[in-house]
Amino acid sequence: MQFNFSEDQEAMREEVRKLLAKESTSRRVRDVLESDRTLDKDLWQLLADQGWQGIAIDEVHGGAGAGYLELCVLAEELGRTLAPLPFSSSVFVAAEALKLAQETPVVSSWLPKVASGEAIGCFAIAEGVGGAHWGALKCVAEGSGGAFAVSGTKSVVIDGMSADFAIVAAQTNGTPGLFLVDLMDGGVRREHIDGIDESRPLACLAFDNAAADQLGGVGPAEIDQLLDRAATLMAFEQLGGASAALEMGVAYAKERYAFGRQIGSFQSIKHKLADLYAEVELTRSNCFMAAWALSSGDASLAEAAASARLSASKLYFNCAKENIQVHGGMGFTWELDGHLHYRRARLLSAALGGSTYWRERLLTALSRRNSSDTRAA
Repeated sequence: MQFNFSEDQEAMREEVRKLLAKESTSRRVRDVLESDRTLDKDLWQLLADQGWQGIAIDEVHGGAGAGYLELCVLAEELGRTLAPLPFSSSVFVAAEALKLAQETPVVSSWLPKVASGEAIGCFAIAEGVGGAHWGALKCVAEGSGGAFAVSGTKSVVIDGMSADFAIVAAQTNGTPGLFLVDLMDGGVRREHIDGIDESRPLACLAFDNAAADQLGGVGPAEIDQLLDRAATLMAFEQLGGASAALEMGVAYAKERYAFGRQIGSFQSIKHKLADLYAEVELTRSNCFMAAWALSSGDASLAEAAASARLSASKLYFNCAKENIQVHGGMGFTWELDGHLHYRRARLLSAALGGSTYWRERLLTALSRRNSSDTRAA
């Protein structure tokens, strides 16, 4: 078990960071925030030209055929730059849902489009507060033979305004499943919802007998597996954002003087930053554990993914908040970039179900492991 990336993966990180430092600037984030655009299409195409959307998709479906560790590296670097793109929705969730499904024409048609960046997917699961519980799904799918019609409303869909299709969680004959819906279908009504981070705009999706294709072989257990995969990848995105926010705060503490001294020399500030650094490294360990479980197919993924998800969500919020505090009164202004990380931290912490859901997932995974250990003894 090795809890770090290989030399080749670190070399990849260096190249990715160079490109994103040049192209994915905070100015591009602000350009999306200050306009009615739903994403930076030029930046999305640049990533597609690099093959990044398909990095963990098999070559037979048009991807690069690399592994999850490479995708974790990419996720962390995209998180650092606050890329105003639906990358996590399309690649971490929609693509993974298609990969989990049985091979059907709908999979072989849409997955290559995701890999090339031609199509963008989103994940429509939430129907209200804490809407990640399968027994509470009100959205229904009626049909047979893989062809269904979906009806219901998904209240908050991240990147729903920029997506071409949605992976929809719905009940069919009392059993939860996943269905692919083309958002250009006449039975779909899409409405923009004001959110805290408009560089990743939210949508309300209403389905009225919208044509849908069932993702075969995907039931509650597979949906949980999908969320574990996505949580691991998103934890790296959050880790990258947290690291960048902390670095921003440290840099300012070194250059800002008050009473003739660097403010970073004051105990109240340097101790705060030191605590955050320790929290970053602890979270990195949790992320590495989840990445190892994901890439190796280990049974501990549910526990590791929940741990990474909880720690990364808390970390990113703390780093974004304290970065603003270190900057003082000017930290709250539009001109500084601190609020960009705060916005993204709040958005990502609510994706895939909030902290309550992931605490329950962690407790369930720990309970199962303890029960298994007891039986083995």
